[in-house]
Amino acid sequence: MPQRSHLASPSPALSAQTQWAYGIGEMGVVAPVSVSIFFLLFFLTQVVGLSPGQAGGLLLLGRLWDAVNDPLVGVLSDVTPNFPRWGRRYPWIIGSAVPLAIACALQWWVPPLGQGGLLVYYGCMSILSYSFFTTVQIPFTALAAELTRDYDDRTRLMAFRSAFNILGSIVGLLLAKAIFAWIQDPVERYSVLGLVLGGCVVVGLAISVVGTYPHYQKMRSHLPQSMPPKSQAKVDMPRRSVPLAQVKTLWQNNPFRWLTGLYLGSWMGVKTTAAVLPYFVTAWMGLSDQHFIQMALTVQLSSIVTTPFWSGLARRLSKRLVYLLGAPVSMLGLLGLFAVQPGQVAWMYGWGVVVGVGLSTFYLVPAAMLPDVIDVDAVNHGQRREGLFASVMVFLQKLALAIALFLTGVVLDWAGLVTANSANPNTPQPEQALLAIRWIMGPLPAVSIGLGLVCAWFYPLTRELHGAILRKGE
Repeated sequence: MPQRSHLASPSPALSAQTQWAYGIGEMGVVAPVSVSIFFLLFFLTQVVGLSPGQAGGLLLLGRLWDAVNDPLVGVLSDVTPNFPRWGRRYPWIIGSAVPLAIACALQWWVPPLGQGGLLVYYGCMSILSYSFFTTVQIPFTALAAELTRDYDDRTRLMAFRSAFNILGSIVGLLLAKAIFAWIQDPVERYSVLGLVLGGCVVVGLAISVVGTYPHYQKMRSHLPQSMPPKSQAKVDMPRRSVPLAQVKTLWQNNPFRWLTGLYLGSWMGVKTTAAVLPYFVTAWMGLSDQHFIQMALTVQLSSIVTTPFWSGLARRLSKRLVYLLGAPVSMLGLLGLFAVQPGQVAWMYGWGVVVGVGLSTFYLVPAAMLPDVIDVDAVNHGQRREGLFASVMVFLQKLALAIALFLTGVVLDWAGLVTANSANPNTPQPEQALLAIRWIMGPLPAVSIGLGLVCAWFYPLTRELHGAILRKGE
């Protein structure tokens, strides 16, 4: 079994309170995001009445704005004055929690507007909601690298984060299941769901700030004693170059280049599947929306149950190897779902379990790799840029979702999907639309995940190399 990393500056041991609190913050933010991944395209087409192409285009619009917004917030969080009590990250998290909650609620409200007004409204909501998600998630992600510098402790912290990420998805789905059973009117049920999810954001982030802050203070008091004065000055005062110039320098980091490919390939596949799942369950399998929620829960529960197994294996072997073992499991499950026929409900749930078993490595591995990549950058460039790295990863997460939703909408539009306003909702979908749904559900996401596998194969940063790089930076 590998020993604890021997760092130039050993970190104070992570307490259970810190790990749980960080995970709860992740859960609070992920709950509304996961509901958006599963429901938003379906909501815009089957409740609001937009065409799939219009809905996908609106969601892509917000991600195009993120191309500017994400690196900007990343750099700003890095150069934020290091406040004596709160540091650089906490002011962003605290100040953005309530605005993000309000944006979450408004995203699911159907205003009394015509078709043109609805397009403008949801375009604005797309930009607004993801802007506040950026100002919360980037500092929150960057905070992980400031809570510990140990290679294996980061794996443990990211195991908590990935488990609570999945748990946040489960909580969001359970809330949707309960609200949908309680309220029958489609417009009202989504409005109530948005309000409840906004509350999850505020409560989760409040618990996280209170719970992680004591350990953060220990790290702040520890670092000045264990880092050379020149290095510490660069940690506190990173260079104030323009965001675009700083983003370009990230690509000099070879492990980061492979990590971005791994991350984008994996999550494009997963989120494409999530976006088309409600259509697959209701249109292809002919089941109710309750079965859709239960299917999503099946995937997420099998994922969270197997997270401890993958986390333990990563500590014994390597993060890279765990991904290489887990990703093909999800690919197999997706191809199995493509083969499922109407009436084979048990097979549908069974293949959902297989997808979930591999899916847990997507949550765990890239998040655990990122702080190690940041250490390489800090040694090579003499400054710590957690916020900038986090901004790129958050942007890739949202870009993967945007591409998945946009392409899904375009393909379904081309295939002639029947929307809420074009016919009776119970009208059967055309054969071409059903075939498109099945391909988007299985083979196409599997190809995307395969591209992530290739990037994982070439990812070079091992436990031993990480320790050697840190010793080099003494």
